[in-house]
Amino acid sequence: MEIERKWLIGRFPAGLPLLREASVRQGYISVRPAVRIRESVSRTGSRWELCFKGKGTLAREEVETDISRELFDRLTAFTGTDLVTKEYRVYALPGGEELEVSLVDAGQPTAFFYAEVEFPTVEAARAFVPPDFLGEEKTESPDFSMSAYWQATRGTSSA
Repeated sequence: MEIERKWLIGRFPAGLPLLREASVRQGYISVRPAVRIRESVSRTGSRWELCFKGKGTLAREEVETDISRELFDRLTAFTGTDLVTKEYRVYALPGGEELEVSLVDAGQPTAFFYAEVEFPTVEAARAFVPPDFLGEEKTESPDFSMSAYWQATRGTSSA
């Protein structure tokens, strides 16, 4: 189960401890249900994964599994278009939570930043008081998801 809250944000935050960062490429084989492939490259290595996501906003079923680079490359062909790119950074928040911030499709007219915090329970997610620098909360906006962005910018109609 994935339990997370999301916000639009104007930039990478200043003054927070940086825990890790990666360059990410991801695409969708299907958006209903969401079937995503992702490549993450960091200082510690590379990871390729296949992910299935159920319906929902604050909480939804998520199944992730690691795959080989070769399978990732083969599945990329199913997307029929360029993958979304992300500059991904994870910061420590004062309460012990981790703030994940992504710059999506840097340099493109559609580029934007968003932030997420994942939680162990729905109650913890609802109790969280976000820092003031986080922008508009998008958690309960069903049209604010990477699969919706994929459809809007890549024009794929996978269903």
